[in-house]
Amino acid sequence: MFVTENGEELFIIDGHVHWWDGSAENQRNAYGEAFIDCFFDYHKALTPANYLVTRAEFDKYSPETMHHDLFVRGYDDMAIFQPTYLKEFYKNGFNTTESNATIAKLYPERFIVNGAFDPRDGDLGLDALDALAAEYKLKGVKLYTAEWHGDSKGYKLSDPWAIRYLERCEKLGITNIHVHKGPTIRPLNKDAFDVHDVDDAATNFPNLTFIVEHVGLPRVDDFCWIAKQDKNIYGGLAVAAAFVALRPAYFGQVMAELLYWLGPERLLYGSDYAIYQPKWIVEEFMKYQIPQQLLDEYQISFGLEEKKKILGLNAARLYGIDVADQKQRIEKAEKTGKSASRKTELVGADSGRG
Repeated sequence: MFVTENGEELFIIDGHVHWWDGSAENQRNAYGEAFIDCFFDYHKALTPANYLVTRAEFDKYSPETMHHDLFVRGYDDMAIFQPTYLKEFYKNGFNTTESNATIAKLYPERFIVNGAFDPRDGDLGLDALDALAAEYKLKGVKLYTAEWHGDSKGYKLSDPWAIRYLERCEKLGITNIHVHKGPTIRPLNKDAFDVHDVDDAATNFPNLTFIVEHVGLPRVDDFCWIAKQDKNIYGGLAVAAAFVALRPAYFGQVMAELLYWLGPERLLYGSDYAIYQPKWIVEEFMKYQIPQQLLDEYQISFGLEEKKKILGLNAARLYGIDVADQKQRIEKAEKTGKSASRKTELVGADSGRG
């Protein structure tokens, strides 16, 4: 939990975390090695020096390490697992719903488990989605449109089979559709992460919410123009938020565009753990001030109220979380020893550590 210098507690929901296994033992082929190599390159490019980890720590980490980084060292109160199966690259999958759920069982008050589907699995995949939804009471799924599947190197949300899967999500009450539409990762195809198919899906499924992860980077302009028209499109700030420390000017420009087109009500914070650590991202995010010139030009605000919505309240609304009730659940779990207790640090909302 993050506490401002005025004593206000911010409830933080990390909308984008993974528990992956990128180790050599799990790699199916050279593509698996290339994928985790690329992740580590992103880690080194934007992480402040004192938060860099070793390659061994990055490739595979324990549930206890994840819990510590998110909730003890970091300021997250809850986190949403976003699975990425990548069975073509990894023997047991890279980051699956099933493996994520094992951690959620250890810390049930902390995690939300999302599922996934691949429309190229046809009828069998629809049956699997039904089972997954029943097993984990899914409210969201994470889609990876550039994932390889046999000879296919990607799909679009406008494909006939994808439409059938979205129809099934609507029927099952899976209303939050998280879609990776951001930076490419070796060896995946950048074009398969293009944002334009989200427009078609959002228009045809107004009762579903499409959270475009990584806000379409490097296609932010395209994303903003689409999201302006379809009010059921949200922006997930994983990766985008990581620019706040080492690329603050770029971060300010991106945030100004997003706030202008979408407003603070349709943006969700995400750390993209374990690429980045939530501790430094949240601290830098809370300190950050968009340059006055941009605030004036775009006629936007980026103060405490906007940051509270982005850091947790928007995700709570989408996932039906009563914040006051959830705080009590977390406190009760810690007191009874069901969840490791964590420290709360006093950090100034606008001026760094208090």
